Amino acid sequence: MKKTLYQFFLIFFVLFQFETIAEEKNYYKELITDWSRIFPDQNRNAAGPKFFKYIIDKEITYKDFVEFNKLYCAVSGSLIDPDSEPDFLFANESNTNKKICGDYYKCCIPCSCDIMKYSEVEKMKYKFIDGLQEFYVFTIKNPCNKQDFPNRVNKNYFCDGVKINNKQVYSLNGRIVIGLLHNGRSCSKDEIDFVKTHQVTGRFCELRNNTPLENLERGMGDIFIKLAR
Repeated sequence: MKKTLYQFFLIFFVLFQFETIAEEKNYYKELITDWSRIFPDQNRNAAGPKFFKYIIDKEITYKDFVEFNKLYCAVSGSLIDPDSEPDFLFANESNTNKKICGDYYKCCIPCSCDIMKYSEVEKMKYKFIDGLQEFYVFTIKNPCNKQDFPNRVNKNYFCDGVKINNKQVYSLNGRIVIGLLHNGRSCSKDEIDFVKTHQVTGRFCELRNNTPLENLERGMGDIFIKLAR
């Protein structure tokens, strides 16, 4: 009897794990399938906002929304491996300047540094098919009147003249939403200390964020920074 119960629970566990993995892969597959719809000219440079807009416009649950938002980099616009681990970091909240902590899924380490320095977070409310939810999102200011708008970024994705192109990206309080801060909340002192002393978000990011723009060679280099600063 015990052996039969053990076998039953083992089979149930394996099937549950398989279904979970399959579900995650389906999110990724859907983004791959719709790539040309999201990026008609195939240019995803710094176009995390295009992914966010594509996802938020879907008729989906909040869980789906969260899972989709683990699969692209808000800074670079590149896809992320479904098995990637996030960095724990903080960003300043717009208007209050309070530090908000959470998890950020990135394609490479420099993107964590760039998003901490050049983005701000805001609390956003949105009604999904399973109800109203509240969460933190990364935002950048309207870049559309920049004289040095980066030429490797498709400006039409972001801008309609000097206004934000709300058909292509999602805006919140006059700023462009570029991605989701997962598990966002006000930082505790211990969490701030952890981020500041971490070998990536502390030491590496301090070095990167003090490097002159023209000398940046890793990650998106100067592309996202020129867009967001």
